[in-house]
Amino acid sequence: MKDVMVGTWAWGKGGNGSRMVFGTKQDENVLRESFSKCIELGFTKWDTAAVYGMGTCETFLGSLIGDEIYISTKFAPPKKYVEGDLTKSFEDSMQRLGRKKADLYWIHMPNNLLPNLKEAIPLIKEGRIGSIGISNVSTEHIKSAQELLFKEGLKLGAVQNHYSLLRRDQKVIIDYCNSQGITYYAYMVLEQGALAGYYNAKNHFPTVSMRNFMFPAGKFRKIEGLLSEMKRIADKYGIDRSQVPILWAMGNGAVPIVGITKPSHAQKLADAMRVDLTKEEIDLLTKEAEKTGIRQQGMWEPQ
Repeated sequence: MKDVMVGTWAWGKGGNGSRMVFGTKQDENVLRESFSKCIELGFTKWDTAAVYGMGTCETFLGSLIGDEIYISTKFAPPKKYVEGDLTKSFEDSMQRLGRKKADLYWIHMPNNLLPNLKEAIPLIKEGRIGSIGISNVSTEHIKSAQELLFKEGLKLGAVQNHYSLLRRDQKVIIDYCNSQGITYYAYMVLEQGALAGYYNAKNHFPTVSMRNFMFPAGKFRKIEGLLSEMKRIADKYGIDRSQVPILWAMGNGAVPIVGITKPSHAQKLADAMRVDLTKEEIDLLTKEAEKTGIRQQGMWEPQ
């Protein structure tokens, strides 16, 4: 099985949860079925965060997972460093998840990155954090984190940034990470569904949702050519069009984080794992994406 991680941003409720961000309410029974289907198909790496539904996502996921699950979660640091915040957030996350240890623990934003990394070091050395990662970061952030951790005999394990056909300015960081043995995880590879092939200018995102604010109907007209090329490639391999951007990210050296809210999503992902896009297909998709003129960016991301 190729390396891929299941994302759960859409699993949370309330603030920063599914209805607010995606404009939809998830059925917990369907999410349970989705979890079971993922495990059946061999997807055992799961990504969540304390801010997804303000803890509700971790709590729900914690009711499902067993020891066989590789769990990744995150601390969202405030703009001003407060000593003890990371440690408290970690302990709260572990309580919600029913775990003593996080396989991968992220500093979700580079706010006061080095002080927060220093606070994480005892948890790493105690073995409670299996691997430390940093998210929404630049190459300079990565190198400074490496330097700090190296002095403690530790290693930066992972980087997680926004990377997709509509956010292509990460290749230098991806190549640097791969050269250093740092796993690069790509989030929003489907742009919250904009690149799934199910939406268009007439049938776009729910009006009252963060993703509609970030990707209004007008933008769908700009990606029609890209969606058509995705469909052509998908038809060639007998896979769903939604999987083509995922395979594109893999072909460029990233490990995608794929949001799954239905059992059918898991099956489509499994079906696509047998496919490797050719260099020519990757380059063609990149050119079609460049024609859109879109550089997609989340409101939370540093410039």
